[in-house]
Amino acid sequence: MKLTLWTESPVVVVLSGSMEPSMQRGDVLLLAKNTPIVNGDIIVYELPGEGIPIVHRVVTWQKDDKGKIKLLTKGDNNPVNDRGLYKNKELYITDDMVVGKVHGIVPYAGYLTIMLNDYPMLKFAMLGTMLLSVLLTKDPNA
Repeated sequence: MKLTLWTESPVVVVLSGSMEPSMQRGDVLLLAKNTPIVNGDIIVYELPGEGIPIVHRVVTWQKDDKGKIKLLTKGDNNPVNDRGLYKNKELYITDDMVVGKVHGIVPYAGYLTIMLNDYPMLKFAMLGTMLLSVLLTKDPNA
């Protein structure tokens, strides 16, 4: 899947409400990096040194004098653009920071991931239930 979609991470779960109403927390996004990015596209990008992907819309797209693509992004539900998030007071992100462009949305399919991260006790309860299930289930061939 990575090879056909040209992205390191072809599937991402929306973790915040910054893109509402376009997408909700828990939506699973299908990404690809094999088509050009234009104004209005929703992209996923990662800032250097940060491990969290950010899902926002491209509001400005341009090439600098060296031909390098520069993008300015903003969450649909945010009052201002993302310049405050960019490192070293950068004005734009570059194409190499883009993980992929959103090509599809599966509503709420990743909500379990959010629940397990927000409520750690739920994770332990789920693991405990699975362990008990394995220990208490009889093998029909035994």
